Formats: sequence, C-alpha cells, structure tokens
Amino acid sequence: MNARPARPAATAGSPQTAATVLAPTWSRPWSPARAAALAAALAIALSGVPPASAQDEVPFIVTPDHVTRAMLELARVGPGDHVIDLGSGDGRIVITAARHFGATGLGVEIVPELVTRSRTLARTAGVEARTEFRVQDLFATDLARATVVTMYLLPRVNLQLRPRLLALAPGTRIVSHDWDLGDWTPERTVVVDVPDKTVGRDKVSRLHLWTVPVALHGPWCSEGTPRLQLAIAQRFAAFSGTLEIDDAGAAAPLAVFDGRVEGTRLRTADAGGVDMTWGADGLRLRSAGTRVVVPDGRLFRPGPCSAAGAAAGTPAGPAAPSAPSAPSAPGQRTAPGPG
Repeated sequence: MNARPARPAATAGSPQTAATVLAPTWSRPWSPARAAALAAALAIALSGVPPASAQDEVPFIVTPDHVTRAMLELARVGPGDHVIDLGSGDGRIVITAARHFGATGLGVEIVPELVTRSRTLARTAGVEARTEFRVQDLFATDLARATVVTMYLLPRVNLQLRPRLLALAPGTRIVSHDWDLGDWTPERTVVVDVPDKTVGRDKVSRLHLWTVPVALHGPWCSEGTPRLQLAIAQRFAAFSGTLEIDDAGAAAPLAVFDGRVEGTRLRTADAGGVDMTWGADGLRLRSAGTRVVVPDGRLFRPGPCSAAGAAAGTPAGPAAPSAPSAPSAPGQRTAPGPG
C-alpha cells in the first residue's frame, strides 16, 4: 500500500499510453521538478516513444503504520481472509494483515528491490509462510482468490480496475487510499490524521470501503400464493425495487423502495424496511418490515412471472444457480451496471 501502481505492459510495436507513464508512487511529493518530469513523460508517451524510467525518478515513501492498520480494520480483515495489495511497496500491509490479523496475503509490485525487501521483512516477522510477493503488473494479477483488495493508485487506474473489481465474488471488500471508484460510491469513508503527509494540502488520508455486490438487476418472481413480482433496477451497489402482485388487474404496486446491495444482502436504509438475501436458491425475503404484508421467508427466483409459471405453481425463468445474476464462481458473473 506504499508503492507505485504497475505499468500496463506495452505490447511490441505499440506505444505506452499517458496513463501508463503517469502512474506514480502514491506518496511522491508534488513539486515543480516532479511536474516538469511528468510533463516530459507525457510528451514522450504521446509521441509514441517508450519512456526510459519516468516512474523511478520520484522517491518511494512508505505509508504510515497507523494508516495501514486503519485500512485493514476498515475492511474487517481476519483469519480466513486473503488480502491482495496492488502496489505493495515494502510489503507492510500484507505483512501486517498476516501478523496482526491472521490473514494470508499477496503483494504485487513492479520494483524488484522492493519485492526482495518485502520477502525479507516477512521472514523476519515470521509470516513468510502466509505471505507472497511478486514482481508483477497489477493489471496482469489474478484477483479471484482475494477476499480483500487494498490499493493506493491514481484515479484513472482505479477506474481501469473497476470492471475487474466488480467481477469479484460478492462480499469481497475493497479499500482504496484517498482515491475513489468514480460513481460507484463507497459504503463508508474514514478520515485518518497524517500530520507528516507530503501529498496534497490536507494532512489526512481518506480511506474508502466498498463491498462487491451481487448482480440482481431484472425481474424476480416469488413462490407461494399470491405470486409477487419484484423488479430490481441496480447501478453498482444502489438499487430500486418495485413489488407488485402478479395480476394484470392490480391497481398499484404493493411497495416501491430504494436501498443498497451489500455483498449478497439487499436492504433499505430505513428502520423496519425490506431486507433480502441472495443465495444459490434465489432471493429470499428475510423481513418485509412495515412496508408491505408479505410472509417472511418468501423466495423469489430470477425471471418474470408468467401464465405458464402460474399453472405449474412456480415462476418462469431459469433456476437461480444458472441465472445471469448468480455467480457460479469468483470472477465469473455479470457485474452490476446501469439499469
């Protein structure tokens, strides 16, 4: 959490992009010299000439220990978690996760000397068996094993990574230092005082947390009588739901509500609101609260209700495990997006 993001590897015959060149160490102090160096690097990138070592001209500065711990605490890291740190520097976030939180971890870093140092520090800390460090491009890193991803990258790099992060298993936690993920808003932000911080004017670090949501966008039909149809419009973790009786003559929806998808759980923010959980068998109503009179435990399956389904007593559409919104394995699912 204290080194530069990896450069996407340039293919033979293709120039590196400006985004590739302008991926600095997170904690590099901004200065006229740095601005000039980056401007020169940008000019080289746009000209199609591969840069020499634009990233390496700015010194590496470590993340403060209390910020490292705050990131891991925000992600609720514990035994059983596997932390992947993108741009791991001297490895301290992965080492701290293993030593003090009982997790395993992987750090990826493009500077070989920092990877060597990370391995040495892990061995000294007694967590060598639970940690791994690689000289690797973060864009080439397999994230499927992660239950927690930590990063301190540029805003543009965050947005380039966002589709891959959304494709991770529902419930995976993501913590980013200072930079957000665009219009995928964090569920929580913590501000940590950093009096000696050399980046920016504020002497604080902003730590943002997201939980990867399951994709639920579309129609769902309940079992039982009367059959209910639930239409979910989802954008990232935010959703709107419309619940109505599957009856063409129904005058109005039973309920319209908004809320957030937290991993595999869907619920409204208000007390006594709708609370549902996604699982292999479908979307189950934990509590309808005070909004609508529906028995708790009602199961909804993906797909619209239909006359054929009514005759059979079951909703139309595929079974939940094979539905587009139901991931069969980490990294293999339809990511939530605009509705």
